[in-house]
Amino acid sequence: MLFAANAILLNHGHNGRIPQNFAQQTPTPKEAEMHIEVDDLSRPAIHALLEEHLRNMREISPPESVHALDLGKLRSPDITFWTVWEDAQLIGCGALKELDRVHGEIKSMRTPEALRRKGAGRAMLAYIIGQAKARGYERLSLETGSFDAFKPARQLYESVGFVYCGPFGTYEEDPNSMFMTLRL
Repeated sequence: MLFAANAILLNHGHNGRIPQNFAQQTPTPKEAEMHIEVDDLSRPAIHALLEEHLRNMREISPPESVHALDLGKLRSPDITFWTVWEDAQLIGCGALKELDRVHGEIKSMRTPEALRRKGAGRAMLAYIIGQAKARGYERLSLETGSFDAFKPARQLYESVGFVYCGPFGTYEEDPNSMFMTLRL
C-alpha cells in the first residue's frame, strides 16, 4: 500500500494540532512525490542502504554500542519495516518494533548519505508515529548515539516531541547511547 508523504505529515504524528514549526514540516511539491510502503527486505537497494547504515554505525560507535539491526534481525515477526521512495529511488527506511502491547521502539531510521535533506526522515518518522498510535501504543521510544554525528537525528526527534529518558527494554546505561521517548 502506498501513502503520500503530505497525507502522512498532516494526518499522523501531531494529535490534530498544528505544530509551531508547521511551515518547516509542510511538504514541498517535490516531497509530495514520496511514498512509503511495507518492505519485505528483498530488494538490492534496501540491502545497500542497510549495509551503509551498519558500516556508518560501526565507524562512529564502539562495537558494544552499535544497536543497528541487520537484515536477519529486521525480519523478526515483532518488527514492521518500511521504505520511503521518490519515484523508483529509495530515499529512506524505518522500522517499528513491538516491545509490548503498549510500547514500541523505532529502529533503523536511515536516509542515504547522498540523499539527505529531502524530508524522507521526517516523513518516515511521522508515518511510524501514526502507525504506533493506530496500534494503540501509549509510548514510542528509541536509542540513538550520543556523538555529534547523531545530533541531526536527535533534533528531528525533539522537533516532534520526543524527550530524553533512561534505558528501556533490554538496553543498559551506555555513555555512547541516548534514549528518547514520546507519549502518544
